[in-house]
Amino acid sequence: MRVVCIGGGPAGLYFALLMKKLHPDHSITVVERNKPYDTFGWGVVFSDAMMEAMTQWDPETANEVRDSFNHWDDIELWFKNEKIRTVGHGFVGIGRKKLLNILQARCEALGVELIFNREVESDLEFPDADLIIASDGISSRIRNRYVKEFQPDIVVRPNRYIWLGTNKLFDAFTFDFRKTEHGWFQAHIYRFDDKTSTFIVETTEEAFQKHKLGELDQEGSIAFCEKIFADVLGGAKLMTNSRHLRGSAWLNFSRLICGHWSHFNGASHVVLMGDAAHTAHFAIGSGTKLALDDAIEMTRQFERLGHGKENLPKVLEEYEKVRRVDVARIQNAARNAMEWFEVVGERYADQLEPAQFMYSMLTRSQRISHENLRLRDKAWLEGYERWFAQKSGLNVQPDTRGAPPMFTPFSVRGVTLPNRIVVSPMAMYSAVDGVPGDFHLVHLGARAMGGAGLVFGEMTCVSPDARITHGCLGLWSEAQTAGWKKVVDFIHANTAAKAGIQLGHAGRKGATKLAWEGIDQPLESNDWPLISASAIPYLPHSQVPKEMDRADMDRVKADFVSATLRAASVGADWIEFHCAHGYLMSCFLSPLTNVRTDEYGGDHAARARYPLEVFRGMRAVWPADKPMSVRLSCHDWVEGGNTPEDAAIFAAMFKEAGADVIDCSSGQVSKAEQPVYGRLFQTPFSDKIRNEVGIATIAVGAISDADQANSVIAAGRADLCALARPHLADSAWALHEAAKIGLTDVAWPKQYQSAKLQYETNLARFAQPVAK
Repeated sequence: MRVVCIGGGPAGLYFALLMKKLHPDHSITVVERNKPYDTFGWGVVFSDAMMEAMTQWDPETANEVRDSFNHWDDIELWFKNEKIRTVGHGFVGIGRKKLLNILQARCEALGVELIFNREVESDLEFPDADLIIASDGISSRIRNRYVKEFQPDIVVRPNRYIWLGTNKLFDAFTFDFRKTEHGWFQAHIYRFDDKTSTFIVETTEEAFQKHKLGELDQEGSIAFCEKIFADVLGGAKLMTNSRHLRGSAWLNFSRLICGHWSHFNGASHVVLMGDAAHTAHFAIGSGTKLALDDAIEMTRQFERLGHGKENLPKVLEEYEKVRRVDVARIQNAARNAMEWFEVVGERYADQLEPAQFMYSMLTRSQRISHENLRLRDKAWLEGYERWFAQKSGLNVQPDTRGAPPMFTPFSVRGVTLPNRIVVSPMAMYSAVDGVPGDFHLVHLGARAMGGAGLVFGEMTCVSPDARITHGCLGLWSEAQTAGWKKVVDFIHANTAAKAGIQLGHAGRKGATKLAWEGIDQPLESNDWPLISASAIPYLPHSQVPKEMDRADMDRVKADFVSATLRAASVGADWIEFHCAHGYLMSCFLSPLTNVRTDEYGGDHAARARYPLEVFRGMRAVWPADKPMSVRLSCHDWVEGGNTPEDAAIFAAMFKEAGADVIDCSSGQVSKAEQPVYGRLFQTPFSDKIRNEVGIATIAVGAISDADQANSVIAAGRADLCALARPHLADSAWALHEAAKIGLTDVAWPKQYQSAKLQYETNLARFAQPVAK
């Protein structure tokens, strides 16, 4: 088979040598625009796991790389006059030039033809090739020739960075954050050989412009960076090897995703590899890893399916199918890390203390979790847990294990939750005339006994026409009040949990069937008239709601105030105002559902005017020593709808009106939504609102275990974590998760105490390896 690799970076070179090693009969050529053994850039980073994969596929290359790399386990943070270090992270640093030189030499030794100093304009220059590897980087001419076929999606990110080096040798991957009069700058520093360290400086576009860095040449930029990072440099100088770049050499990172990775040009199969196919931000150092993994997977598919020309279509199909999954995972992690650095100044650097800032930075990609940190550096993590527990008001003895973050108390106004786990409001559709019955007593009582700190009932409707279904809970009658009092009294008498009631109005999503009879489907009989911000039905065949007039607004506000008074009378500890998920108040907030032309429609202030009126009425009658939260849909997931930026604006308004906590959910406003699901997919909304607006938050959505909850809370991305489905599956979720992470001092209900030791013992037994 005739193979041509266009671009002599890690992807093209490594694929060429692997294929030539395994099948010497292949004719393989690598064409590179630069001179022999010449390249640009400083050091590159990849993990210990990448070295293991390279050792498996070509030990000769791996051994030479291993002899040339710098390995380190430590990460050190310089921040607010403190230095914090953790161990156990396992990175490899090697000069980009050295790595390419090793790959070039290995290619030559195996018989790969290397052609240097050749600019390739088109894949059609190689009509005899069976396979063309387009590994010619982010600006790939081959990919750009076939834009329609490859469907590249390139997004230029806002931060500016400059890639420098220094002869000072750092013994840890070092991050240094410095504040100037115009904003924060951060340095990413790591040693990659016995003489040199990479020194990347990054900042926001605003700081870049205000410091007029675009007007400087490279020498001026270097002098500027040396001044800002004088402490960490300790007198060492910075260097550039990017003299080929014009101007100041400050760059913007471009994120690339391609819709397709291969194309048949009529004579040859063309496939993208490395940065020509995808990019990952340097914040997690995975660009080189992705390139090498591409080469390995393509080779694996040839080995699995056969090296004949006839197998090329299937090989390329399987290569893309397999790699897309891992690339998406890495790109998601890189996006999280990249966005962390992009907002570090406005969201974290000024707000967080050094200890929490370090934790937030370490977990920025969401690939490293709380328990993973324990595996890496147990001493550091347990020290952090003690710090967090003390900040939460616990008295923790030195050198003892502090309570994990989710099991620390949380206080707001006069209420202290025993821990930070919330049973999220979940519609049960099991009430009769809105009255909490035996089902609700058992359902909510069991979850309170299961160890959660705060237990919410489902959205509780403030009037008969506020219901979603005939089975929804209410709080407008004496019978409902009595039912709620029975539930609240049980929780208080038998558990340490607090009782919460979420008050809401279904609006245009009302008068529907029970979920198991057809969720969101309108009732065919025995329905009631609907109201909303505008006369827009939820589904095309749903009832068209009446656009609320002033009389409707006055009535609904009075209903919310009355229900709030009833919630106070039953002894509820906490109420939540439901302004999410396309229900009535949410419809006022979203431009998708509020097209009013009066003072209640238009800009943010106008759309929030009525929900704020209702909230203030509730706050006025709710006890001053008890908290109120507001649930927001922080993303409508529809073009033209609310975004996280809009949610932050609304959160600030509710904060000013007296809200204590924002419960950060998303979606369910429009059936046209296209949410991006995934682990902790809604946590970024909580993170943004908590740290930019300065109000406590509840994170919800795809949080499934203690490790995730601890990670979210410890990093300051939320103050509380609300779980729905996990609590449906396991009423004692909190107690069981405590046992799973080895926390044995969490109290179980006295009636169940005899099961505690057995449960913990069984967990320990199952964790032991099976003897062979």
